[in-house]
Amino acid sequence: MKKKVPQISQKESKSMSRRQFLAAAGTGLAGFMILPSFTIDGVRVAPSDRIVLGFVGLGQQGCSDFRSFAACPGVQVAACCDVDSIKRERFRRYVTKWQKEKGMAERCDTYERYEKLLKRKDIDAIAIATPDHWHALVAIHSLQAGKDVYVQKPLSYTITEGLAVQRAVRANNRILQMGSQQRSSSEFQTAIALVQSGALGDIKEIYVRVGEPPKPFDLPEMPVPENLNFNLWLGPLNNPKIHYHPDICPVVTLDPEKNETLWGAWRWYEETGNGYPADWGAHMYDIAQAAIGMDGLGPVEFIPKGYNGAEYATMKYANGIIMQERPFTDDKEAKGIKFIGDKGWLKVTRGYIECSDSTKLKKQQEEIAAGQYEVSSPHMQNFIDAIREHKDPIAPVEYGCSTNTLCCLFNIARELNRPVRWNPATLTFGNDKEAFAHRLYYYDYRRPYTLPYLERRG
Repeated sequence: MKKKVPQISQKESKSMSRRQFLAAAGTGLAGFMILPSFTIDGVRVAPSDRIVLGFVGLGQQGCSDFRSFAACPGVQVAACCDVDSIKRERFRRYVTKWQKEKGMAERCDTYERYEKLLKRKDIDAIAIATPDHWHALVAIHSLQAGKDVYVQKPLSYTITEGLAVQRAVRANNRILQMGSQQRSSSEFQTAIALVQSGALGDIKEIYVRVGEPPKPFDLPEMPVPENLNFNLWLGPLNNPKIHYHPDICPVVTLDPEKNETLWGAWRWYEETGNGYPADWGAHMYDIAQAAIGMDGLGPVEFIPKGYNGAEYATMKYANGIIMQERPFTDDKEAKGIKFIGDKGWLKVTRGYIECSDSTKLKKQQEEIAAGQYEVSSPHMQNFIDAIREHKDPIAPVEYGCSTNTLCCLFNIARELNRPVRWNPATLTFGNDKEAFAHRLYYYDYRRPYTLPYLERRG
């Protein structure tokens, strides 16, 4: 007689414990978990090594992150969450298609509110690819729920939020990996190693090109589509100037599938993001800080472009190193880094690295396809390995927090149109009350949202 398979509700309000999930595996409901071990692409994976993921934020970055994690042996996806019902369904289809190809049970539960997803006991880790203003809350609540976290860069929208996430990681003894995938890319690893080896001598200057700062929100208001919970998209943001426009929540369709034609424009506006200084700065400044041994620290003074006629925005470190936001090569718009020491220079960007002395490093250059760096399985694999070994990954929270703080300080100095001093040891502006009052240091959340682990100074 054929064994009856138990039916488990697909409703989002229904959660399933890890014990129930494993029990279901014994009857075939959980697919690959029916066997004591299974194989993905020829790699045997023990049951104890399987990592079950839930995804929050299902735009094009969230979909790219899924494709990266899907290439990691031993990974399963149990659920997903987004405020847009069409994006939820698109993601569910991607996951179930992948599960079918891998011989897994075809199931990915969908949620509009991430709090319900976090109640799932069968989920080990959460991948976050929401707009920046949601990063801190989703990350902290995930950590409090006992989940490890992969969060896209930048760590948060404000300085206090990033510091709160850092406290939450350590208070809950969890693993957090920043989505700073350049840390896992060979050209950037080589650049960091060469600078730290002393091959360039003492570093004097760093040129980092990341792009233009954000501008005031100026999009016209448009009707909110039925598939989008825009009030939930706003979340803690507390600014009446913000309203719906399809540019900040890119439209996608199903049947036929039409995906995003642009990145969510929320990142380009002061009220909802930090512009290129955070978008690309969270990548390039991150590598610059790693190379000069400033992970977890940062510059002590920020001087905005135009102040006293300054041609470039300038950041000064306590050890005398000067870092400027300026072209690093002849292509003034190219994003990348140039390290200048008293024994030579080094240029690096995605797919390219070159040293002034070719005997120390031969020039390497390759064509980078559009979207190639949005998929980074080695970086995701590093996170999965860190979970299994319960150790910090290659881009832990302290690194992401200090880079996020740098990006915010860059914009604070720009908006105040004067130099701003910061103490990385005390995490304060000294007696600068105007800087402490800036929204990128701290802002009051919209009710009923509150930020756990908040320590506001000044």
